[in-house]
Amino acid sequence: MKKKVLVTGANGQLGKTIAELYSENEVELDFIFASKEILDITDKGILDVFFKDNKLDYCINCAAYTNVEEAEKTPEIAYKINAEGVKNLAEACKIYDVGLVHISTDYVFDGKKEEPYTILDKPNPINEYGKSKLLGEKYVQEILKNYFIVRTSWLYSKKYGHNFYKSVVKWAKEGKDLKITTEQIGCPTDTVNLSSFIVNLIRKRDDNFGIYHYSCKDVMTWYDFARKVLIEKELLGKTKLEKVKKYNTFALRPKNSVLK
Repeated sequence: MKKKVLVTGANGQLGKTIAELYSENEVELDFIFASKEILDITDKGILDVFFKDNKLDYCINCAAYTNVEEAEKTPEIAYKINAEGVKNLAEACKIYDVGLVHISTDYVFDGKKEEPYTILDKPNPINEYGKSKLLGEKYVQEILKNYFIVRTSWLYSKKYGHNFYKSVVKWAKEGKDLKITTEQIGCPTDTVNLSSFIVNLIRKRDDNFGIYHYSCKDVMTWYDFARKVLIEKELLGKTKLEKVKKYNTFALRPKNSVLK
């Protein structure tokens, strides 16, 4: 019998990637994809009805507020979704005995470590987005036993959503000069690879619950990533790509986002 898996935040880049790769011809899992319009995780009543009606086995939570700059200016929105919404979801999973796979972020760390961050390193977020995501993690850990918290870094899709990869391609095609920082390092992670990791976690059906780190292996700066994108799309000679040490942003960013 197929396991029934809910994917929240289904209109985001990760949710859409999972749908593309696994919604058809999946012999082990039966997916339900729910956008915010269908299932708002900040509404406890709607969550309760949905979980009661659908008899789920797992939930992959892709619902999140990911605008780091805006989270700094209006943190209440980030906390409502990334913390309180996650708390609501964890409580629903507990009531209806649903395993939760919650997607978190490298931004729970301060970036001061010189080596890759392990799951044993103590989080210390330096911006409101990271703080809201860490509080969501804590709620999951306090409420549930059957959970996977999957931290990832520099997530992008070549097809879906708003992300650095797609922005670089857009700017280059528009002929804009690109000034990209070398101050931060991380591992750009394709949603295709992360989707495979998440789905395989569920397929294995083991009870090795807890925190996981998953990212692609290549460590690079944002400048390195932009250059790689331009080479891949054969756009390197069509725009000016310039290194800058520091790029002014409203929110502080961790200088080291590499996850082990």
